[in-house]
Amino acid sequence: MSAPDPFDTRNQPVPRRGSPLRPLPKLIFASRWLQLPLYLGLIVAQAVYVVHFLVELLHLVEAAFGSKDALQALITSIGYKTTAPVGTLNETVIMLVVLALIDVVMISNLLIMVIVGGYETFVSRMDLEGHRDQPEWLSHVNASVLKVKLATAIIGISSIHLLKTFINADNYTDRVLIAQTVIHIAFLFSAMAIAYTDRLMAPAHPPADSH
Repeated sequence: MSAPDPFDTRNQPVPRRGSPLRPLPKLIFASRWLQLPLYLGLIVAQAVYVVHFLVELLHLVEAAFGSKDALQALITSIGYKTTAPVGTLNETVIMLVVLALIDVVMISNLLIMVIVGGYETFVSRMDLEGHRDQPEWLSHVNASVLKVKLATAIIGISSIHLLKTFINADNYTDRVLIAQTVIHIAFLFSAMAIAYTDRLMAPAHPPADSH
């Protein structure tokens, strides 16, 4: 009697497909779609930030061409105060406005990470594998990676806010300056703790084959 052919799949058992979910687990699993309005709302917030960015950029350009109204709008927006009247656009105002624009961009990046990464992790896959515009970080995103990236983004945003405060330090009390510095340091330690915890919980790499 000849030995069975290992490549003959006719007599091999067919793997069973997963049984359908029972009604209650199916309902619980489908409840993840309740998060969809939250992510759509964040997209609306992203659009608001885009409009705000364009308005501030338009005011900056108009102020550079001598518009007093645009300059006043910028000064009010960034909270810049000085005893001397500001008749023209100076370096301090430009720096504060640019930092405010960078702040908007960084918050927008944070929103993108939450919207795309959160949807991919907690709601449904987006099937972006192989897409030329797929973000690099999305290829290995999970709840732990997303948490670390969000903490890093928050530190960047806090750094911009702290720099804006130091540039405009004359308009803040020492208590506010110290409080913002302590909060920024707290963000740093929090991000370090999250990254360290993530490293402890990560599975150990298998030993390399010595052969």
